Amino acid sequence: MSIISKQDALDYHSIGKPGKIEVVPTKAYSTQRDLSLAYSPGVAEPCLEIKENAEDVYKYTAKGNLVAVISNGTAVLGLGNIGALASKPVMEGKGMLFKIYAGIDVFDIELDTTNTDVFVQTVKTMAPTFGGINLEDIKAPECFEIERRLREELDIPIMHDDQHGTAIISAAALLNACEIAGKDLSKIKLVINGAGAAAISCARIYISVGVKKENILMFDTKGPITPDRTDLDEHKTFFAAPTNAKTLEDAMKNADVFVGLSKGNIVSLAMVQSMAMNPVVFALANPNPEIGYDEAVSSREDIIIATGRTDHPNQVNNVLGFPYIFRGALDVRATKINEEMKLAAVYALAALAKEPVPDCVNFVYDTQLTFGKDYIIPKPTDPRLISVVSHAVAQAAVESGVAKREITDWDAYKESLARLIKQPEEAASK
Repeated sequence: MSIISKQDALDYHSIGKPGKIEVVPTKAYSTQRDLSLAYSPGVAEPCLEIKENAEDVYKYTAKGNLVAVISNGTAVLGLGNIGALASKPVMEGKGMLFKIYAGIDVFDIELDTTNTDVFVQTVKTMAPTFGGINLEDIKAPECFEIERRLREELDIPIMHDDQHGTAIISAAALLNACEIAGKDLSKIKLVINGAGAAAISCARIYISVGVKKENILMFDTKGPITPDRTDLDEHKTFFAAPTNAKTLEDAMKNADVFVGLSKGNIVSLAMVQSMAMNPVVFALANPNPEIGYDEAVSSREDIIIATGRTDHPNQVNNVLGFPYIFRGALDVRATKINEEMKLAAVYALAALAKEPVPDCVNFVYDTQLTFGKDYIIPKPTDPRLISVVSHAVAQAAVESGVAKREITDWDAYKESLARLIKQPEEAASK
């Protein structure tokens, strides 16, 4: 991948029409009759139908394919608390990804508040507009409370992607990495550096796929999270575990898996070398991972490593999840995104990585990808993602009882999903 300069990034966002997304009409508008149907007087008819039957809003409006990407800018990428206004380019980018990967339309909404009550009430007030809500870049612990309250008080799918997206993708990677390494999930010793929204959610979903809670040791900026700490919130307290380790270096000795959701360059070559046989290292800090990919690979031959970067194998990229999870949820009008749906996405992603890779994906990456140490999760340009992941999520929603719409022909649904997106070569060039 070529080096991107500051000016390259600024030009990309500013040249031509500023920003990255726009609203495009979906109906004819060239004649006076078209305009009379689109607005007054014709628009009154669908309004009256919806007044009589609220579910008709999905028949006569774009609600069913419209997601709000909402942030207050308090935890943006690697930039931290930059505020609502400065977060807008990121939220527009998220909208772009929803569209190109899953055909979902987005309004990005930046809320200028750090008050949880105000945030929740504002989102609730505007919720009738949307078929789903993607919460984004909201700092912990407020993000937990915001998502919990909105999930309880609204009847549309809601997900804080920074929590659950990373958790879902990394859990799929963990399943496959441990299989390749010959490790039993129920017996692995797992160290997590970081205790924010993503780390907490990752740890929870790892337990759901078979990791034992007592085998997880989590670190925050003050050290290991242990029962004797008096400064822990309820989310960290859940993972408090006794340990003799005082430092991350101590904890990584004989560890099977390291997951970094913290900051760059805090893991040394010696720390990786001290891990157990066939270690699994997920260095997910961006843009600089906890240990550089080349350094980690050179440290020992038996390592399996993933990062959040596009220029190395095994990228843990949230775009493998959120477009397709919302696609499946919207298509069955799910009232929430529940644990069954998240786990369905995990297992679908893990299984897809074991399938033969299409030629079009190999063409994009100029290599022959096969399941193994350097390919434990699918690539973002894999055209099968939408039909495999969205199908699994939609089916899980129906089977778990949170879907308002039944799908009678699942094969036809799967085929319709594949027609929604661009081919990977075209998507990758955009």
